[in-house]
Amino acid sequence: MMKKIQILGTGCPKCKLLTAHAEDAVKALGIEAQIEKVEKIQDIMKFGVMTTPALVVDGVVKSAGKVLSPEDIRKFLV
Repeated sequence: MMKKIQILGTGCPKCKLLTAHAEDAVKALGIEAQIEKVEKIQDIMKFGVMTTPALVVDGVVKSAGKVLSPEDIRKFLV
């Protein structure tokens, strides 16, 4: 089953780093995942997130306000 990963953030360096870490985690696990950037404030607020970057996996907010390592992200994908 394909995972849906969303990175919530306005395109700041931390948001870009979190996106790169998510891509690394997916590659390391060898799974299929759709990685989507959510950059509009209105769309980010729909998740109830006040601090970015945030990581959403399959519609569930897993982290907000910090850049997770690829290892941390992998835990949410298995």
